[in-house]
Amino acid sequence: MTTTSSRGRRRAPSRIGRAAGKAAALQKPRVILALLLLLALTSVMLLDGYLRAEVGGDQRVRTGASSSDVPDEILDGGPILTFRGGQATTVSVPDKTIALTFDDGPNPTWTPQVLKILEEYDVPGTFFVVGSMVSRYPGIVKDMVEQGNEVGIHTFTHVDLSYQSEARVTREMTQTQLALAGAAGITTTLFRAPYSSETDAIDNYSWPVYKELGEDGYTSVFVDTDSDDWKRPGVSKIIKWATPEDGEGASVLFHDAGGERSQTIAALPKYIEKMKAAGYTFTTISGAMAEQNGTDAGAGAGNTGGNGIPGAGPAAASPLQAAHREATGVTLYEGKALIAAVTLAEWTVPALSVGLMVVGVAVMGRFGMMLVLARRHHRRRNRRRFSWGPTVTRPVSVIVPAYNEKECIANTLESLAKSTHPIEILVVDDGSTDGTSQIARDAADRLGMTNVRVLRQENAGKPAALNHGVRSARHDIVVMMDGDTVFEPDAVHQLVQPFADPKVGAVAGNAKVGNRDTVIGAWQHIEYVMGFNLDRRMYDLLRCMPTIPGAIGAFRRDAVLEVGGMSEDTLAEDTDITIAMHRAGWQVVYQEHAKAWTEAPGSLKQLWSQRYRWSYGTMQALWKHRKSLTDKGPSGRFGRVGMPLVVLFQIVTPVFAPLIDVFTLYSMIFIDFRAALLAWLAVLCVQLVCAAYAFRLDREKYRYLLMMPLQQLAYRQMMYLVLIHSCVTALTGGRLRWQKLKRTGEVGTPAGVS
Repeated sequence: MTTTSSRGRRRAPSRIGRAAGKAAALQKPRVILALLLLLALTSVMLLDGYLRAEVGGDQRVRTGASSSDVPDEILDGGPILTFRGGQATTVSVPDKTIALTFDDGPNPTWTPQVLKILEEYDVPGTFFVVGSMVSRYPGIVKDMVEQGNEVGIHTFTHVDLSYQSEARVTREMTQTQLALAGAAGITTTLFRAPYSSETDAIDNYSWPVYKELGEDGYTSVFVDTDSDDWKRPGVSKIIKWATPEDGEGASVLFHDAGGERSQTIAALPKYIEKMKAAGYTFTTISGAMAEQNGTDAGAGAGNTGGNGIPGAGPAAASPLQAAHREATGVTLYEGKALIAAVTLAEWTVPALSVGLMVVGVAVMGRFGMMLVLARRHHRRRNRRRFSWGPTVTRPVSVIVPAYNEKECIANTLESLAKSTHPIEILVVDDGSTDGTSQIARDAADRLGMTNVRVLRQENAGKPAALNHGVRSARHDIVVMMDGDTVFEPDAVHQLVQPFADPKVGAVAGNAKVGNRDTVIGAWQHIEYVMGFNLDRRMYDLLRCMPTIPGAIGAFRRDAVLEVGGMSEDTLAEDTDITIAMHRAGWQVVYQEHAKAWTEAPGSLKQLWSQRYRWSYGTMQALWKHRKSLTDKGPSGRFGRVGMPLVVLFQIVTPVFAPLIDVFTLYSMIFIDFRAALLAWLAVLCVQLVCAAYAFRLDREKYRYLLMMPLQQLAYRQMMYLVLIHSCVTALTGGRLRWQKLKRTGEVGTPAGVS
């Protein structure tokens, strides 16, 4: 921030101002990148859902409609409908000729088997492919074309086009052409509508579609003889139903996808042998048109306009593939991009599904562990005979680092004045510019506190302020707190009792949200009670407490100096020092009865800033102490027990937890709203049970749990984005300084909260 003096001259920005400006400049692009990652994930899921007809799927099939608007010569004509010169014309397959056609593919199981049979018998086929399947299995289509077979369009998502808008029809055709271009480098002029049969089934709703497609250069193909293999009636009936009568030529329909096709695979060789024995020859649709019209294959391929077919280059050289056009220009590259995007989706979504299962198991496992271990911790610590050892009554030092805490410092000192334990208080002013030091001295004088020392230093950050306090402390136990925190009268006494055990080097207290009467405050209150404190009970029993909260924690002074003091290497100096204590062989425990009240961020912006620093700092601390994974002794124990738990529960699970919400929303919109809603409510109930138990242990009022459903819908998603933002920052090598939050001083001396 640039300030202006009384004479109007602009001062250079302060060190903190420069750091804050730099942090803000770095933060915006990374927030955008985090949001882009989430958008990319959503886009991939929508693409995959579209390919599987879960997004935009339409299962309607029209039957029994009138055909009064369809010309009789079309209804009674052959199975190939063209609009050459704008005139509707049908073409029949020549006698003793079979045009084998296959619908609904490609399928990775059945289509290769069909292709193998056709190759063995030297028989060509015409495959009407579904664009979404082409984009998922492009290699099969490429083999299909290279083998000499012909392909046609069967729409992109296998919908009844008579129900669709003109824009949807165009999209279905164009997307399938792009899929063909990306898979085999071609486009095609052939089309067969899903759910179509013979030409006499054309009705008043589908006829305009065929005319529009005909004007765009497409040839629509119908059926003379339907094997009805999709009914799975048995091999003999499939062969019988596919056989034309009296030596007539026919467009014969089989299916190479759309269901279990083992009977089709068994019937096809026998059918080919039977028809060849009867003197039939096999050809493609283009081949049949050329033979019937007595023209060259290129002219017989259908319409010559092709103005609605994207990227239509020259016709294929093979007479049997005359409907094919070489994909060129933008169409070719867009097709390849589509195939690449679908390939990404095909790999990503299953991987995300596995990740979702892992996250779900981890989340439920965490809830189970917290409930079981928290109950055991509570029962062990609250037994009548439980004792840390001889009561600790000797004086201790309380260190209060403060930077511009004019709103809060007086309340902090007032709470310490009521302490039931003998203390000295060191207020370390870290270069404040708002008169914090003088306010602290005035408050001490007003309260008659002779045990307060105010130490000033140039602005160097919170770790430096804490280290200054540790070096200046007169007692062997130091209590650290934030300048916006107030202690309950017995907080210090309760906090230092575990030091009766000489193996204990640090103690975590029970931090509570003081400004909990706002929506944001209530959300954080739930998080503190349920997440932080239940977690600490669990970690305490497992002897791998990862963090002593900055709001209330106590240390042996010699232990802090032994590990090098509070480090400036990370943004989470409290996590850093805690892990260092573990590695040095000290025990770190949780004292639930030592309660402090802290002022939580009052706006979403401040909350984002704080949690961003916490999560990023935690990652820095874990990376700094990564060698503990291979250490021996206490350091190795934390590295192989505590660190994996922290990584799993505080980084990996929250990072992938948005998958649960994204998949739930996706399922609600596109699959089964009721089932997805019930699943979400079931998870919410589990969380409510855990939260209610945590509130019971901490003797909190249950009414705040009414905010939990809203917390799950808004607050939790924000925390996920913060963590993703932190991961992006870590991966891109960003560094941030400690950031000062705006305080209001509304958390005064603690009132009893039951």
